[in-house]
Amino acid sequence: MSTLRSIAVGYDGSVESETAVRWSAHLAHETNATLSVVHATGLLERLGFAFKENVVPTAVSEIITQSGLDEAHFRWLVDEGDACSVLIRCAGAPVSADLLVVGSRGQGKRAGMMIGSVSLELVQHAVTPVVVVPATFVEP
Repeated sequence: MSTLRSIAVGYDGSVESETAVRWSAHLAHETNATLSVVHATGLLERLGFAFKENVVPTAVSEIITQSGLDEAHFRWLVDEGDACSVLIRCAGAPVSADLLVVGSRGQGKRAGMMIGSVSLELVQHAVTPVVVVPATFVEP
């Protein structure tokens, strides 16, 4: 595998997405990669739940600080579309992600599913390697 330069991780405000951001931030710190935390605007924004393009959520800021990741290697991105499409687009410019990361489940929880619909769709359609971080992940 080539050197890891850029990681894109999906964030929807759920505990599972925070776990994925934490895992990704530690990996970015260890490999000196750039981390793009990506939020897809979609149905939740239409219902009044919105993340701002120029305002990093407090939980994300705290995770980045705790991981020791240099701020020069961090980007907060808000893009329009469904979560899977937005993350797949991250494989291209300007993000050029070598790795896509998501939590095992997010805001759209469905009873009985071991993996979320976005995670499943991303694994099926991405041409870039995908990591699905389990909700039970504990930092080493």
